[in-house]
Amino acid sequence: MGELQEEGSVNIPPIWDGTNYDYSKARMIAFLKSMDNKTWKAVVKGRTHPVVTTKECTLTYVLNPKEEWSKEEDEEPLANSKALNAIFNEVDKDMFRLINTCTEEGC
Repeated sequence: MGELQEEGSVNIPPIWDGTNYDYSKARMIAFLKSMDNKTWKAVVKGRTHPVVTTKECTLTYVLNPKEEWSKEEDEEPLANSKALNAIFNEVDKDMFRLINTCTEEGC
């Protein structure tokens, strides 16, 4: 199959080789925005699990079961997955190993 392409395409993000971060970042932002607005929003906003507000003596928030998610709540994880897929496909195997273990709290 040969070497990875640097150019990228409409469907495949440009490959980042670990150098020239500013150039690669600008290209990746453009790529994610071109996918759709929800995907870019998932990157900027992050992903939160839907909650239900209950009133028992105090106001509490409980995770909303997936079976009860609205259509919009059901689409949000897909946008997050699209963004992750693009980011994971942008990096080589060594970089993937580094970022694959990251969470919202850190690496």
